[in-house]
Amino acid sequence: MRVCSLSSVQNCIELGQPLPFSVRDASQQLLLARGQVIADTQQLEDLFHRGAMVEVEELAGVLQPVRRSARARRPDQLPAAWDHCSHDMRQVLSAAPDQLAGAVDRVTDQLLALIQESPEVALAQIVRQPGGGGHYGINHSIHAATACQAAAHFLGWNSDDQRRAFQAALTMNIAMADLQARLATQVSPLTARQREAIHDHPVRGVQMLSEAGITDAAWLDAVRLHHELPDGSGYPAGTSESSELAEMLRFADVYTALLSDRADRPAISARQAGRELHQMAATSPLAGALIKSFGIFPPGSVVRLASGEMGIVVRNGEKAYHPRVAILTTATGEPRRAPLVRDTSRDSHAVASLLSAHALPMHVSEQTIAGLIAGG
Repeated sequence: MRVCSLSSVQNCIELGQPLPFSVRDASQQLLLARGQVIADTQQLEDLFHRGAMVEVEELAGVLQPVRRSARARRPDQLPAAWDHCSHDMRQVLSAAPDQLAGAVDRVTDQLLALIQESPEVALAQIVRQPGGGGHYGINHSIHAATACQAAAHFLGWNSDDQRRAFQAALTMNIAMADLQARLATQVSPLTARQREAIHDHPVRGVQMLSEAGITDAAWLDAVRLHHELPDGSGYPAGTSESSELAEMLRFADVYTALLSDRADRPAISARQAGRELHQMAATSPLAGALIKSFGIFPPGSVVRLASGEMGIVVRNGEKAYHPRVAILTTATGEPRRAPLVRDTSRDSHAVASLLSAHALPMHVSEQTIAGLIAGG
C-alpha cells in the first residue's frame, strides 16, 4: 500500500464534511473511513501529530482541487518554495529510521506539487542552480529526482511509476549525501575510507530504506543497482543485473552532476551534458527521454540571439533549436525596460549562442526569472 501524509493533502479536507478518503495511522491501521468527519481543527492537528496517512490510490480523483488551488501561488514565490523544500530535504537525512519513510513522502509531495505548478521553473532550478552552493548532496538528490520525473513524464509513465522514479532518485544516495557535500569542495584525491563509502553506498542505502519500512521492491532494486553497468564493470556487486528504473537513476545521476559546479571542475551546459549522456548510452530510450525533456536550451538558460539581443529561455519550442526566449537586453546590450518574448524560429531571432548564467549585463533576481518562465 502506497501512502502519503495527511498533512500534504489537507487542502482536500473540509472540517465537518465527509472525508473523500480514508485516514490511517503511521502503521497503516484505519483511523477514519471515507465519509467520516473531522470535526474541528484540534482533531485535525491531533491526526497530523500522530503521523496520519492517506492511501495514494484513493487520491486519484481528489487531488485536482488541490492542484488548482496551488496555482494561486505567485510565480515569483516559487524560488522561495524550492529553497524551503531543500531545507525539508535536509531533515530527511537526519530523520530517525521510524520516521524516514514519512519524511520522504512529505518532501516528495511538496516537490511534486512544485513541479506541477511550473515544470519549466523546476528544470530551471537544475540549469541555474540559484542556491549559490548549499548542501551539494541535498541539491543533487532533488535535481536528480526532478530530472527522473521529467523523463518519466516524457515517456508517459503513469503517476505511480513517476512517483516511484522520483522517490528512488531522491533516496539513491541517502547513505552518502553528506560525503557528497564534502567531495564537492575537495580537490585532493579520495581517501581509502571515502572510496569504501562510495563503493558501499547503494547497499547501505537499501539497508536504511528497508529499516524505515520501505518495501517497494522496484524502488529498492533501483537504489541497489544504480551504479551497476551492462558489462559488469560497475559497483558494488560488479553485476550486469539492472532494471529500467535503475538505469533511469544512473542517467539522471550523471546528467545532473555534469550540470553542477564542483571544486575540481566547472559545470557544463545542458547541451554538452546531453552530448556526453548520448555518447554513454546512445541507444537507450531512457537517456534519450532525459535529454529531450530538458532540450538543447532548457528553461533558465541564458542565450544570445542572431539579433544581438540577450535573454532567458522560458520554455522549449516545437523544435529543439527554437526555444521561446524572454529578451532582456537590446541588440547593443542595454537593459530593456520590459521583457519581450521572442519566437526563435525566425532566422533574425535565432539562438546564436548559449551563455553562462552570469552573462547578462545586469542583475536579474531569481524571483523575476521564475515569473518570466512561469508566464512565458
